[in-house]
Amino acid sequence: MKKPFDPLSAFIRITKSLLLTCLLSASLTGCAAAPLIRDPFADLDTARSSPSLRELTVGVVLSDNTMETLKFAEQINSGPRDAYLKIPGMNQKIADYKQFLKKTFKTVVEINKNDEPKGMPVDVVAVLDMHFDEWGGVGGSSKTEDPEVVISMRTIFLTPARAPIDTAYGKGITDDFGDFGPQLKWQKYIEEAMYRAANEMGRKILASAPLAGYARANAGRSDSLARAPSAPAVRSDVDEPPAGKAGPNRNSYAIVIGIEQYRQKLPRADFAAHDAQIVTDYLTKMLGFPEGNVVTLLNDRALKSDLEKYFEKWLGNNVEAGGTVFVYYSGHGAPDLKSGSAYLVPYDGDPAFIDQTGYSLKRMYEALAKLPAKKIIVALDSCFSGAGGRSVVAKGARPLVMHLADALSLPRNMVVMSAARGDQASSTYDEKGHGLFTYFMLKGMKTRDVTGRDGTLEVEDLFGYIKPQVEQIARKQYNNEQSPQLMRPKENQEGEP
Repeated sequence: MKKPFDPLSAFIRITKSLLLTCLLSASLTGCAAAPLIRDPFADLDTARSSPSLRELTVGVVLSDNTMETLKFAEQINSGPRDAYLKIPGMNQKIADYKQFLKKTFKTVVEINKNDEPKGMPVDVVAVLDMHFDEWGGVGGSSKTEDPEVVISMRTIFLTPARAPIDTAYGKGITDDFGDFGPQLKWQKYIEEAMYRAANEMGRKILASAPLAGYARANAGRSDSLARAPSAPAVRSDVDEPPAGKAGPNRNSYAIVIGIEQYRQKLPRADFAAHDAQIVTDYLTKMLGFPEGNVVTLLNDRALKSDLEKYFEKWLGNNVEAGGTVFVYYSGHGAPDLKSGSAYLVPYDGDPAFIDQTGYSLKRMYEALAKLPAKKIIVALDSCFSGAGGRSVVAKGARPLVMHLADALSLPRNMVVMSAARGDQASSTYDEKGHGLFTYFMLKGMKTRDVTGRDGTLEVEDLFGYIKPQVEQIARKQYNNEQSPQLMRPKENQEGEP
């Protein structure tokens, strides 16, 4: 006897048949349907962000990590792989991110990292950094099964002079999405992890108090990306850093200072700002320092309060045990004629009141000594006697012979390279467009084997190259005596002149 037609049973049978056919076809041919690509910023209400953000012009840069991740995804997607191993929606996420920024800020300008337009006016630089922290399950290289995928995304907000403002960080972690079969599950993992990371990052951008505070103080200034004076007409052989010799080291931090012009009518410290810019390029492009971990303070961005903030607060909040710290200063130094102490001269410093307006080396070394870093390197292209070059002294006062090494008490993890002895002046190398000391420091980093296996600088080897070169050029071309100094903790200085 024929059973009556049951529409519900028929629907169930047809659905099961279609599902089994789809799964079988996907597993055999690798043509599973792509997962839904969702806009992670769609549910974020940009109208509720600080109104001051909508007065900012933002320049967007994709970090090296992001570019490498996109390149990897492109290679996977275009290669002869099964569809379920492909990485969906990464370019779409970048497009969604840029659209979100356009809704949040006044103007968004895209910047090609490798061809940065020097005159482009922006208030803030936003560096997007995206990468896979962990791969697991189908197609992954990790042996861990849970979680399957971990993706990090962060936007590092910087001033045009590359001083950090804030970092908005998001992480997407996926565990298990049920028994979809591997060809569906893998793409679902990646899509969900990207969505979560981007959504969390977007929320933190809208809620960033440091960014809102910066916007209230600086919106509409539209500084140039290169706030310092343009690079000198002379192009040096060291201006282009070599290809990276070290992989990214997230626990490396640097403060790079270049002060060429001063608020008080002091002599120019020629090439100092350009020196600092090129040192920053070497740190980020050659030595693996993340861009967001390098503070570059140029000219009027290097106030005494800026030095206090970054040496005494920022480093302490960020540097972790086992890290590396690099400090570079190019600009004037000055002596305190009463105490004999040596001072860095900030943009707003006054040699006549140096104990009140300067930043002493002793104070800087004490701040650095509190860090849990494994290695701290300080390079000073300055001098402190007031005898000329990159040093100044109060009007009418005589230069002072400084005994820098005698006054220092360095911690075991610190080494200091100084451009000259305490009774000498540090010279510029005019035909190369750099300070003499800085030129040969960069030259040594570029042409000599001065990095260890972990990519960190071997300061002894670098200094061994710098000193004779500087002494020779100073004597032959400038009729000047300039002997760079290497200062280490006292227990390591035995036998040194």
